[in-house]
Amino acid sequence: MRILLAILLLLLILLQYKLWLGEGGFTDIHRLEQRVAEQVLENEQLEQRNRELEAEVEDLRQGYDAIEERARSELGMIKEEEEFYQVVPAPAPPPDDKEQP
Repeated sequence: MRILLAILLLLLILLQYKLWLGEGGFTDIHRLEQRVAEQVLENEQLEQRNRELEAEVEDLRQGYDAIEERARSELGMIKEEEEFYQVVPAPAPPPDDKEQP
């Protein structure tokens, strides 16, 4: 009877080990669920980026306003008969080399 009880107890321990720590166990499932959640978040971010890029491409196809804006901001271009003013900030005064007593 004791041998049967010991065998059943050992079998229970092995099954519990496989359930909690083995392949396809709770820890494995939890890790996979975390990876799925991370992938879903990354996919949503990429879909948002794609929508923004599609809107920008459509805007570029529609008219010249977007092209003009991009030429002005990225290439520094100006139109004819426009005047360009560049404001340069004054240089910062050099730090004092004298030590305070």
